[in-house]
Amino acid sequence: MRMNKSSVMSPERRRSCFPALVAGILLGVVGFAIFARKAKTGVWDHLAAIVTGRSLTIDTSQLTVANKIQRLQRLETVTYSLDKIVEGERQSPILPNFLVGDKLLLVVHGEVIAGVDLGQLKTDDIQVHARSVQVHLPPPQIFVTALDNSKTRVYSRTTGLLVPEDPNLESEVRAKAQEQIQQAALADGILATASKNAQATVMSMLLGLGFERVTFD
Repeated sequence: MRMNKSSVMSPERRRSCFPALVAGILLGVVGFAIFARKAKTGVWDHLAAIVTGRSLTIDTSQLTVANKIQRLQRLETVTYSLDKIVEGERQSPILPNFLVGDKLLLVVHGEVIAGVDLGQLKTDDIQVHARSVQVHLPPPQIFVTALDNSKTRVYSRTTGLLVPEDPNLESEVRAKAQEQIQQAALADGILATASKNAQATVMSMLLGLGFERVTFD
């Protein structure tokens, strides 16, 4: 029996085709892997289910979702900073200040940190409907109001000729400054900002879990 030489591929030709074949297989595997990972919603998820035999599953129980949110604990979402000059003084109703007065000017730098304590979230605060979830977050609150000692200093101190400096005056002025900074933060809407930022954080987490719609009441 005589073999037709034109129908047989030479060893050199087979070797030259092998790298292209391997590259094609690798590209196909990589492309399929990307498709399978990206196919999480809608028609792509349906196609992935047909091709791979799997579908997207989400643990949508209220308890599970509540536990995942609660793990964020005290979520600090906004920091408010303010520089301020605060005055405090001691006066006499009878004698003039240059004799018995005590006046202090304090330059302060303070910070107010606000957020939402997600540890207070209850299971009933979560309502799940298929791939939609509605969340009732705890109210925002101020976690910390504090002065930065490294940026806080006495600007001036004037004491009367007949009295010593009052050792409690500076601490009282500091407390007054801390209160004023917190009031300024509240007036500027720090709690509303804290609530908005907390919603954004929780929404991002829930969308990452596979929910398609997240709302807050």
